[in-house]
Amino acid sequence: MIEPEHARLSIVRQCELVGISRSSWYYRPCGESDLNLRLMREIDEQYLITPWYGSRQMARHLRRLGYDVGRKRVRRLMRLMGLRALAPQPGTSRPAPLHKVYPYLLRDIAVERPNQAWCADITYLPMEQGFLYLIAIMDWHSRKVLSWRLSTTQDTAFCIEALEEALERYGCPEIFNTDQGSQFTSSEWTGVLKSNGIQISMDGKGQWMDNVFVERLWRSLKYECVYLNAFRNFKEARKQIGDWMEYYNDRRPHSALDDLTPSEFYAGIRSLSLAA
Repeated sequence: MIEPEHARLSIVRQCELVGISRSSWYYRPCGESDLNLRLMREIDEQYLITPWYGSRQMARHLRRLGYDVGRKRVRRLMRLMGLRALAPQPGTSRPAPLHKVYPYLLRDIAVERPNQAWCADITYLPMEQGFLYLIAIMDWHSRKVLSWRLSTTQDTAFCIEALEEALERYGCPEIFNTDQGSQFTSSEWTGVLKSNGIQISMDGKGQWMDNVFVERLWRSLKYECVYLNAFRNFKEARKQIGDWMEYYNDRRPHSALDDLTPSEFYAGIRSLSLAA
């Protein structure tokens, strides 16, 4: 189909205004190849077992499985998945340029009640074709998942949606702790926290284990739900993850919570006799 002359001029003008080439205007991004999706699945499963693996060690692992891959390819896929080696080293979780980084506030503080501290994290989820990102907001004391959202991209919007839902349903925590990912250092995210009078805390160098509760959540979710169900699409993933989250919060007892569920512990119940 031939474009009208005024349409072509309009496109050229718009490209000049936003500073991109005309070829970029017409470019339609393609998804990852089937091989890359398989590699990402292998990386994700191994990362749950050895989260200290960086791109070099992960590439060695994949080569031992029979994949002919180099470190650069593995590094690109791990960045796409939002994975990084969990080790106390500089630059493990860098914010976007010019984003303010806040100090870590939970050092030597005992979290002893609900809404004293919340935390959040983002993880990668494989599907039959493609992948998704999941954010969960958790109450640190009870391990209760207060809200969650799925997205096809690692943007800030779906994080803000989850944050605003948690605040609306459960009130405000005193402290909110995250890593230094660009979504959490963005002005949109920190602006919501500031407007609600919430103290902002971010993991610093040497504090990489502070999201351990969310990491345990990801491990349970993936082994008990994600890997057992090859999600065909976004709708199916949202339904099955929603069912699992309800099970985790309301029907799955935790030994660390005196065999109560996160919802029971969040509600202030201290024993099964009180819950009955």
